[in-house]
Amino acid sequence: MTNLQQRQNEMKSRIAEAAFKQPILNSGLLFQHDIRDNFYYASYLFAASQEETIPFDGDRVQAKIKAEGILSHVLELQDQNQESVTYGHFPLHLRPTPQEAPKNTLPVELMGSLMVYFYQRYSDNLSESLRNLLAIALLHIYRSNFYRKPLEHYNHHEAKYTAAKLIFGQLYEDTALLEDGFQSLRNTLNRVTSIGMSEYGGLPWFWHWMQAFTCAWELMKDAEIKAELARLLDYLWEVRSTYYLGGAWVGPHSRIWPHDMPRDTNVLHDYVQFGDFTLPEYMPRTEYAGFIAYEASSEVRRSALQRTNPVEVIRKVPKQAALAVNDNDVLHSYVYITENFAIGGMWERVQEFDNEQHRWDVALPLEAVQGVNHLYFFHPGQGYAEGDLRHQSEFSEVLFHQNALIASYQIPVGQPEFIMGCLPEGDWVEEPNGLFGLCGHVYIAVYVQQSFQREVREDRSVVTSKGRSNSVVVECIDQRTAETLQIRDIQQFASVMKQKQPVYTLSSEDDLQITYTNLKDETMVLSSGLHSDRKIIRLVNGEAVDFSSYTVA
Repeated sequence: MTNLQQRQNEMKSRIAEAAFKQPILNSGLLFQHDIRDNFYYASYLFAASQEETIPFDGDRVQAKIKAEGILSHVLELQDQNQESVTYGHFPLHLRPTPQEAPKNTLPVELMGSLMVYFYQRYSDNLSESLRNLLAIALLHIYRSNFYRKPLEHYNHHEAKYTAAKLIFGQLYEDTALLEDGFQSLRNTLNRVTSIGMSEYGGLPWFWHWMQAFTCAWELMKDAEIKAELARLLDYLWEVRSTYYLGGAWVGPHSRIWPHDMPRDTNVLHDYVQFGDFTLPEYMPRTEYAGFIAYEASSEVRRSALQRTNPVEVIRKVPKQAALAVNDNDVLHSYVYITENFAIGGMWERVQEFDNEQHRWDVALPLEAVQGVNHLYFFHPGQGYAEGDLRHQSEFSEVLFHQNALIASYQIPVGQPEFIMGCLPEGDWVEEPNGLFGLCGHVYIAVYVQQSFQREVREDRSVVTSKGRSNSVVVECIDQRTAETLQIRDIQQFASVMKQKQPVYTLSSEDDLQITYTNLKDETMVLSSGLHSDRKIIRLVNGEAVDFSSYTVA
């Protein structure tokens, strides 16, 4: 058994035991919030009931009975009326009751393909009644034609449609559908390798890409199609390894959910692939990471796991709405990655799906700190709710240079006149003009232009700073490098950094210029104003930031 398979079995064991211990609801299901979790948990429980290699403390006979009961109730919720507009689909959220809940197209997108995997892997172990229910449900999914959509945006929905074409085309010997899926696969691979993925760092989406195509690769019998799937999976894992740091996803995100930020918890595929952190107790998206896996190349794994030499990752990213890409349709992503931290983000602000772009941050390896592992500030925008550190506004400009950044917030009248920040747990020295911390093996200086209040919580600190004109300057340095500067503890670091205040200059036209000289005596200048037509000035050592060297890969 490989290390990868051992980690999958560890995951199967943990989830199966949770499913076995959890009481059944009156509906016959485990969860009321999402039908997919019922399918996933029951799958893990069934696997543990059948496979002796999976450690399991419960009664395996009873585990099988319970798992099959849950799966049967899931399948009974499918719309099997061929005249219905939701034919082949399931409800997503199961309130007020599973039977009354409206059908939704999302469960079948991913769960449908995984059902084929489960059916083919465990068909001989299933009771006859459940095997028949599952076969009928899959036939209805196939006949629903939900996947018969053209490639337009090359997003996660279309990735799942492409995988479904391949999987159901093979299952039902539909040659035309299989060929359609193969052509869609080739077009997708050509698109992402030539201009990149528009859903940059979108963890809710990226893992759906990965799971859909991994499931297809696991099932595919045609050698040519399987090889093309492997090439796409190699690309996806190369993307993941590029932005990987000890379980963290570094750099900007086109979309974040509460389980992505400010702490990475959507990490099960990372755990299976890389295994350089402990499997967490909290697993918000179990899905099928314990069943399907494509082992990345040794080179890709090495680039993810060995961060001894700092790297700058500078990439061009197509905007999500762009079909043909020109200079106006391209974003620019920057991240500086070291062994102990990463810092950077997206130069451009874009209104992404549900306004969930995460512009910039400092990321730490998961096990470097307790609690949250990202540090960032933002001005609240559309969708913001108190207590949820997401949904940023458009009123910010940024400057990145290796281990330091400047973020300027020039807030118009009528907008919330404050910015918020999140700090990881650590040894923090709080001064009127900044915060100086040791988090894990990294010293972090955070300068906030206006006065601020810090609220220390169980797993983080939350910072609030009021004012229409504000800015944040951040510089990171690892302990080993700090020692070469005679900095050996947090007090010495705070003492040194208190002398290195940013300089703020306000012009007569309300343009704010922020100048900061970092520990390497490099000068960074960011100038921006309240008016949208103002030219943004970004200088490093007197030179304007140049995007000409940014590449797709």
